[in-house]
Amino acid sequence: MKTSWEWIEHFESNSKIERIDWQLKHSITGIERKNILSSLRAWQLGETSDGSHLLKASKRYADKIGDKHYVKAVELFIKEEQKHGHNLGKYLDGIGEGRLKKNWADTMFRKVRYYNSSMELWTLAVITVESTAQIFYQSLKGATGCQLLKQICTDILIDEAFHIDFQCERFRLIYESKKPIPKFACFYLYKWFYFSIIILIWFVYRRTFIAGKNDFNSYWKKMNMKFRKTIGKLKKSEHQKVIQFVYDNK
Repeated sequence: MKTSWEWIEHFESNSKIERIDWQLKHSITGIERKNILSSLRAWQLGETSDGSHLLKASKRYADKIGDKHYVKAVELFIKEEQKHGHNLGKYLDGIGEGRLKKNWADTMFRKVRYYNSSMELWTLAVITVESTAQIFYQSLKGATGCQLLKQICTDILIDEAFHIDFQCERFRLIYESKKPIPKFACFYLYKWFYFSIIILIWFVYRRTFIAGKNDFNSYWKKMNMKFRKTIGKLKKSEHQKVIQFVYDNK
């Protein structure tokens, strides 16, 4: 597990790596535009959040646990997400398509973020969306023959793998600070949240998922696997821990 300072070093080092050759020509076809453009514009908008509410939550959390470097790590994480939005926006500009200013899905998520002050819920939401983003960008990459767009997707996928590690490490610390019975209950609430959100994302962006060779069965299997590798790892025989806790406190 990395410290917050080590994550700062990672994000700063990663920001110096350029994986996209912007000299490549755009080569998106009419069919590709039909299959991916709506989703591409929506995800570009989603990647542009200023992260102000997440930063407020992270500052409160960092003060509580005494981790003076955590907020800076979160700032750099947000900056990397904004880089994704910038690159996707630059691509949309290059193919002559306007950027979205708002859409219903992004508006809904922004409202949820606005009213959320819990680092626990923030981290859960980010793990869920970032896990789904991996399948989305893999699908987007597979749905186009445009080498420039493929490079943009590859860059995002590399970043997202580290983002999930960053969030999962923090989520485990938050989870392990709970007592056994709350941990037991929270795990199933996490599971309900995760699978509710991924179903919603499938229905909103299914055209791109399918174009990238991920039908619902494939998507569901991959998201189940991602759950087991992230949130699912938290369980670790919580049933037995709860039984032992109840027995010890009789």
